[in-house]
Amino acid sequence: MSSIARVEGPSLTLRLIQPEDAAYVHSLRNNPAYNTHLSTVTGTVDDQRTWIEGYRSREAQGQEFYYVIERKDGTRCGLVRLYDIEAESFTWGSWILDENKPRKAALESAILIYEVGFDGLGCDHAVFEVRNDNSHTLAFHRRLGAREIASDELNVYFNYEQSQFAADQTHYLKKLSDN
Repeated sequence: MSSIARVEGPSLTLRLIQPEDAAYVHSLRNNPAYNTHLSTVTGTVDDQRTWIEGYRSREAQGQEFYYVIERKDGTRCGLVRLYDIEAESFTWGSWILDENKPRKAALESAILIYEVGFDGLGCDHAVFEVRNDNSHTLAFHRRLGAREIASDELNVYFNYEQSQFAADQTHYLKKLSDN
C-alpha cells in the first residue's frame, strides 16, 4: 500500500486525501476557474469532510483512491481520483490543478496516476471521460496516445493501455527533466 498511499515524482507527490484537506477540496470544487468541466458539488466544508471520512472505507477496501497533488515543498496544487477499480481496469478523473502547480504538472500527475493504476494496482488499462468542451484536456490525452472509444453529447470516452504507457514512460520522464 505504500506505493499507492504516497507516490513520488520529480517535482510532485500524490498523497492520499485526509479529512483535514476538506477546506482545500471544497474551495477547488466550488471555484469556477477549476470546476467548469467537473460534476457539480454542493454543501459545506463540513459536508466535504464527512464525504472524505466516508470515502476512507472505500479506500481501505481498495475501491477508490483520492489524492492531493503536492509540490515537493508541501504546497497543495491539485486533486486527482482513481475509482471504478476492477481487476483489469481503473477510471481516473476529478483532476484539478490550481495556480500553485509547477510547470509540467499535468504530465507529471498523469504519469503518477498511471503508475498507481498500472504498477501499483496491476491493471491493464485505464478508462476515463473528458467533457467535449474541455479542449485542453482532450488534446493532452490525445497527445499521450489515449484511444477514443466513444462519445456522446457531453463527453469523449477514452481507453489507455498499460502497454502504451510502458512503451512511452521513458519518453515522458525525459520530457519532465527537459527544461
